Formats: sequence, structure tokens, C-alpha cells
Amino acid sequence: MKKIFNLFDFKQKVNYRTEILAGLTVALALIPEAVAFAMIAGLSPLTGLYAAFMMGLVTSILGGRPGMISGATGAVAVVIVGLVISHGPEYIFATVILAGVIQILAGVFRLGKLIRMVPHSVIFGFVNGLAIIIFTSQLDNFKAVNEAGELVWMTGPDMYLMLGLVLTSMLIIWGLPKITKAFPSSLAAILVIFGIVAFFGIETKTVGDMASIQGGFPPFHIPMVPLTWEMLGVIFPYAAIMAGVGLIESLLTLNIVDEITETRGRGNKECVAQGTANVLSGFFSGMGGCAMIGQSLINVSSGARARLSGIVAAVMLLVFIMFAADIIELLPMAALTGVMIMVAIGTFEWASLRTFRRMPKSDVLVMVLVTLVTIFLHNLALAVLVGVIISALVFAWDNAKRIRARKYVDDKGVKHYEIYGPLFFGSVTAFNEKFDVLNDPEEVIIDFSESRIVDMSGIEAVNKLTERYLKQGKKLHLRHLSRDCRNLLQNADEIIEVNILEDPTWKVATDKA
Repeated sequence: MKKIFNLFDFKQKVNYRTEILAGLTVALALIPEAVAFAMIAGLSPLTGLYAAFMMGLVTSILGGRPGMISGATGAVAVVIVGLVISHGPEYIFATVILAGVIQILAGVFRLGKLIRMVPHSVIFGFVNGLAIIIFTSQLDNFKAVNEAGELVWMTGPDMYLMLGLVLTSMLIIWGLPKITKAFPSSLAAILVIFGIVAFFGIETKTVGDMASIQGGFPPFHIPMVPLTWEMLGVIFPYAAIMAGVGLIESLLTLNIVDEITETRGRGNKECVAQGTANVLSGFFSGMGGCAMIGQSLINVSSGARARLSGIVAAVMLLVFIMFAADIIELLPMAALTGVMIMVAIGTFEWASLRTFRRMPKSDVLVMVLVTLVTIFLHNLALAVLVGVIISALVFAWDNAKRIRARKYVDDKGVKHYEIYGPLFFGSVTAFNEKFDVLNDPEEVIIDFSESRIVDMSGIEAVNKLTERYLKQGKKLHLRHLSRDCRNLLQNADEIIEVNILEDPTWKVATDKA
């Protein structure tokens, strides 16, 4: 059967039982996260829950990676919190819509491929930092409010009880798959802990202690903001950062899920889906969001591989909000804490620690730095950007050292320089040092068959070298230039004095003043 609207592949074998149970597990795990992130941003809990519903539903249907879960995230919350304080929720909804439009344009112009520029060391650092954030964020569940209204660590029986319940849920998640994989271990842990607490009447922290999740269907709402250039100037910087953060986190999560499932997602399609979800989230009173690596890993580890699990998760989340809030608010936070800690343990790339001695020192540095930026600044986009920039600089430095020249004089008295390695801003100095202009013969050939001119610095280096030889009354020929190098030199003709002519004898480009 053919795909309908190119969305659903009915040839794919779907385990409906697994998909539905995985979706239910994810829905339960989404609730505390969405509420917490909304509160971090200074918004009402329902704003986060509505965003989780809209993001999850739309990206599950339209996204480029079946099995990946999106919702309200901490990365987005950190970006918009300043705007909430200064201008209020209505500006947030407008910002989310604009961010969605930017993401759609990124997908339309096929910018999703830029994620290929993120080195593996950066991905390792990103994943490890995110795992540590997921783990440390769960530590707040081991704290309680004292009489002075301060959040302090639990002590005595309360702490032992919380630890016992959390460890029990972790033990179930670890042990159940060794016995049977017919039922998602995360959902089993949640249900068992819920049953223990309800049967024995144990007093412990619940979802309802965070905030009420009671609500209705997300209301359609056009943001009440003035349609002026001034308003656009206020929201555009936030929208651009939100769009960038959302796409980076979503595309990196897509890559991680690709590796786990040994399949390939579609980055540009995911960009369009994320943007569409954010636009609808802004119009339906949501704070927006992006892909959630924790919930995506819960979903995939539960056996989900199709779009159905994400759709079920979003729909069940809305059902909980509208009809089952009283029951869901009784869920022990210990169960959800255990689930998220196991997600953190599963997310961390333990193999990266074993490769420290085998990896280049520069890659280890990048990985550690990205991890630290992620942990301490909670700015995932900045962490990835820093990692990419440092990796690019290291790559440029390594290539700058690799430029070499083989020199010889033929039987006609012409000296040849065979260049190996790219000629760019980093290798210009080493390139210039290869030539002996004063002592070279009257005719010199530079052979670029194993090299190429990459940038303006390379062009200028060739131009300056030509001038040096001309001052000594000598001829310089450029041989075996690739087509892109010739075009580069011709395009720079008006900027610097480099004229490329085809040599009928050598079939090379000749550089004359």
C-alpha cells in the first residue's frame, strides 16, 4: 500500500500493543517535565502541557523521524524567561509563532543538512552533558519545603522512603527486560510504585504537589500584541535564538535515535515539522518547544519505532489534562524520578570514557568543553556552537601544518613545485616558505594537482608570489588547477591582479601581471 500524503508508510510492520504502551509511558513522563519547564519560564503549568500536546502531536504526524518525541523543553524555557518577565505571556505566544516560521524556512531551504558539520566529539559532549542535566534535575525531588518556605534536602524517614521508592522503580526498569519485553519496563515501574503507595497509604511527593494539571482543550488564541515594527524588534532576537536552539536539539536528537534504531531520519522534514508545531503551539496557548531526548529514549527503549507511539502520547496527555487530572496528580514523583534517572544512565555515552586515551587530545578537549558548557550554562545551542568552532579551528590548524612541496628541476631547466595540501588562510605562511624566489631559474611551475586554492587568503598568496617572481624578471605558471580554483581566481580578478590564461604547451593556467 502506498504512503498517504507521504506521511504514513503502511508497509512498515507496527506492533500496535508496543506502540500504545510506549506512548502511554511517554505521556506520563511528559507531565512533570512540561510543568517544570513552564514554571522555569515563569508561565502557567498548562502553557507547558498544551505545548507538549501540540508539539508531540504535530511532529509525530509530520516529523522526519518516527519514534522521536517533542514537547516543552528546558532549552526553550531558558531562552524565553527574560521576555516573560519584561513583556508577559502574549509576547511569548507571538515569539513561538515567529520561531516556528523561521524553522519552517530552514527546512524549506534545506538547512537541516548543516547538522552534518557537528563532529562526533561534539555529539558525545552534548549527550553526556544532557544526561548529567537530566540526572541533576531529578535531585530536586529529594528536597522538601521547610517551615521557612525554603527548599532543603529531605532527612530521616522521608529521605529513606523516597530513596527506597526510586531505587525500586530503577530495579524494575533494569530487571524486567531480562525476564520479558512484552511490557514496557518504565510503565511497569510507574504502575508498581503507584500501587505500592496507594495500597500502603504512603505519604510521599506526588505530581499534584508540583501544580494542578486540570484543564480543557487548548484554546485557540491570537496573541494580543501590537502589529508594529517595534514589537517585531522585541520578539525577533528571542525567536531566532529559540528557532536555532530548537533545531539544533531536535536534529541532534534525530541523529542519536538514528544510531539507536539503525535507520535514517529526514532532517529537513523534521525542521518543517518542528516549525509547524511551534506555529500551532503559539496559536493554541503553548510555550513552544523542540525534540526531547529523554522522552525519545524512553519511547525507543520501550520498543516504539513508528509514528503511532508519539500520537498516542500526545492524545493521552490531553486526555489526562481534560479527564484524568485527579488521578494523574496522585502519581508518586518517586516513580517518575526513577524513570528519568534510568534515562540519564542510558543516555550517557559511557563508551566515550573508555576512548579517552585513544581519541586525539583535541577531540577529548572538545567533548569535555561541550559537556561543561551544557551542564553549567544549560545552553545547548551555545555548547554545540562552541564545540563546532573549536573543532573547525583544530581542523584548520592540522591542515595548515600538512601543506608540503616536492621540488625538482627538469631537463629544460624549469623548476617544479608540486604542492600537497590545501592552500587557505591557515597554510599561507607555510606555503610562502616553500619558495626560493632569488635562486630559482627563469621559469617556475607550481603544480596544484594534489592541492587546491580554498579562499581569498590563498588567492592573495598566489598573487603576492607572482609579484615576487615578476620583480626578479621570472615567469611563474600555475599548473593543474581544478575548475573551482580557476573560477575562484577569475572571480577575484577585479580585486587583485591575477590573470589566468590557458597554456597551450603545458595545458595549465598561467599567472601574469
